[in-house]
Amino acid sequence: MPIADALPQFLALFASLAILALLSRQIGLQTQLAPYYLTGSEDMATIIVFLLFVPGVIVHEGAHWLSARLLGLRTGKFRVWPTRQGKHIGLGSVTVERSDMWRDSLVGTAPLLFGTALIALIGAWHFGAPTVAAALVAGRLVDSVSVFFKALGRTDGIVWAYVIFTIGNSMMPSASDREPVKPVLLYGAFAALVYLVVGLPIEPITLLLGWMMPAFQIVTSALIFTILLDLIILGILLLITLPFRLQQRHG
Repeated sequence: MPIADALPQFLALFASLAILALLSRQIGLQTQLAPYYLTGSEDMATIIVFLLFVPGVIVHEGAHWLSARLLGLRTGKFRVWPTRQGKHIGLGSVTVERSDMWRDSLVGTAPLLFGTALIALIGAWHFGAPTVAAALVAGRLVDSVSVFFKALGRTDGIVWAYVIFTIGNSMMPSASDREPVKPVLLYGAFAALVYLVVGLPIEPITLLLGWMMPAFQIVTSALIFTILLDLIILGILLLITLPFRLQQRHG
């Protein structure tokens, strides 16, 4: 597959991840505000947020732990419980031995890799996410929405949608997770530049891209499905908090 033909797919994949990351931040904020406004208790809001995201937290911290063990790194305390850190809520943590940047970057990005693989499997298997994404990309908005809600209406659709929601909004690496990734990306970009400047053969790369494209398409479609799900839930949360925000503004 020519690299030029693969570029739109890569752009769609990275754009979907970027949009999901932005939505995840808003989801995280609104899921704290909504129960706080409704109960008036920070502790109760913290517990509700934790219970909402606990499957995703287990996957996130479990991915750190499993990847560290597979890479031969020692692991320590594994915690899945909420703790307040200033204005933020920490829902879990795992202690991992520090190592070289390559292994640290793999451990740091493990939740994103594991989480993306899981929502891709669920999205393709249970929801036919590629069909939803294809209709949306083709500009058939009504069709995409129809297929989306039809998928949610399938047996156990709401349960699996919840699993996708909680994993998709818990898998983004934290600031500390991303720290060892930065030098790896710089080295990777430099290696790619040298590869192109030296004029090494690109046939192995094109073959690899051709082999990976179907997987990338499935992942991208699952991410788009998750984005649509996030938009609906975010809209509901904003409607719940709207009266309280208006009251604060005019109070």
